[in-house]
Amino acid sequence: MSLAFLVFLVVWIIGMIGTFVPALPATVIIFAGAVAATFIDGFQVWPDLPFLLTFAVLTLLISLVDNVASAWGARRYGGSRQAVWGALIGGLVGLFLPFGLIVGPLAGALVVELFVVRKPVPAALRAAWGTLVGLLTGLAAKLVLHLLLGVYELWRLWDPAKSLFG
Repeated sequence: MSLAFLVFLVVWIIGMIGTFVPALPATVIIFAGAVAATFIDGFQVWPDLPFLLTFAVLTLLISLVDNVASAWGARRYGGSRQAVWGALIGGLVGLFLPFGLIVGPLAGALVVELFVVRKPVPAALRAAWGTLVGLLTGLAAKLVLHLLLGVYELWRLWDPAKSLFG
């Protein structure tokens, strides 16, 4: 294992853990690890520049997954735009509560639908459920995408000839 491989591996693990923490930009952390590893490995315009540019575009797109998925879930189940914001704020508040990553978005969307949008309880529950389904779908998608990006980058950096251990 080379130094670049080890640096990326550590940063990727931090990013994978950060996938479950809404306040951490996990995708950006993983991208930063790829950039650092590329420079440690000895940046070459070809093939590193096209790789990093592609990774940057993927980072931007993956960062949008949460928003698109939660909006989809809210809309699919009859929620309002305010419910999406309530779910996001609830998710941030939920960071400090047990099971907050699940309860926070659900409670945030429900409270907003009931007290801001003033929907009846069954409609508010349905919208809150949809927001939660969307957030969990987005989380699953990000987890898979982070896993694929990390495995690809580790494969790209693997060079037994540059091993630190022999």
